[in-house]
Amino acid sequence: MKGKLILENGIMFEGNCFGKISDTVGEVVFNTGMTGYQEILTDPSYYGQIVSMTYPLIGNYGINTDDSQSDSPKVRGFIIRERCLEPNNFRCEFNLDMYLKKNNIMAIEGIDTRHLTKVIRNAGTMKGLITTNNIEREDINKYFADFSNKSAVKEVTIKKIKTLGEGEQHVGILDFGIKNNIVNSFLYKGCKITIFPAFTAADKILNYKLDGIFLSNGPGDPSDLPEIIDNVKILIDKMPVTGICLGVQLIALALGCETTKMKFGHRGCNHPVKDLKTAKVTITSQNHGYMIKESSLTEDIEITHVNINDGTIEGIKHKYLPVMGVQYHPEACPGPHDSNIIFDDFMNMYKGAK
Repeated sequence: MKGKLILENGIMFEGNCFGKISDTVGEVVFNTGMTGYQEILTDPSYYGQIVSMTYPLIGNYGINTDDSQSDSPKVRGFIIRERCLEPNNFRCEFNLDMYLKKNNIMAIEGIDTRHLTKVIRNAGTMKGLITTNNIEREDINKYFADFSNKSAVKEVTIKKIKTLGEGEQHVGILDFGIKNNIVNSFLYKGCKITIFPAFTAADKILNYKLDGIFLSNGPGDPSDLPEIIDNVKILIDKMPVTGICLGVQLIALALGCETTKMKFGHRGCNHPVKDLKTAKVTITSQNHGYMIKESSLTEDIEITHVNINDGTIEGIKHKYLPVMGVQYHPEACPGPHDSNIIFDDFMNMYKGAK
């Protein structure tokens, strides 16, 4: 079905819509990964966003029920250059169109995604509308004005406390939209983990006598979460705290630093990151639109990792307290595996503090 993508700045792209046909508005971002579209679709960090894939052919290995990073797709919409109509893989259970229809996700293909990516790189991330209808500009502006992603974490967090594993180390996880493979990474290390809803009070978490707390990835602007930031301040004074992505941003805010929105963010699985202690560069998977402002760092905060491409902060630690985190995703799958050693650093910090 003929459709179009209309950007907030007025630029329009025409294509063919598939999946669940329904007007869809969200923040348009791009991901440079060549594989992993199922993991991207189901990553809760993309909640409220319309994701454009820069790799031109999507859907060639289909969709299965094993590789999802959450219980359902979390993207608001999906943009691709060309859709594979006949996926070929022994693990394939659905094609892309079937999967998106089943989960009420609107998508569009036939878009010049290279041009779209250049527009976003030059103008910055902006809202977009995917539609099959002819809509007046006044109504388009109303769509954009009504869209808000401030409640994203509330929508994707776990609803009840859950405990998994039977290891000697008991790690708590504050779930802001955690990916399944982060949970699996802790279980693989032999941990007992207790997962808490995002807005669980610090006092309640402390009752579990944890060896440490981990702050997960998640969607949205960290500064929209003052209640969580206040909880993290309390936890930092009581136990080791580590985090990934949104988690490290919340750590920074709790320590008195600032975060800011990036022009177009980092989303893909080929971002080089340098460990300043070892001088080693690893290729990482990333998905974030906010970063820690280097100029806001206090004297107690040490930068541990930087992005080779643009010099932005990719990791921090406290000089005196057992607190650390990274901006990239060491658990990413599919994606590079050379950065997942960071989970050993987390575990050693928990053990050292104990």
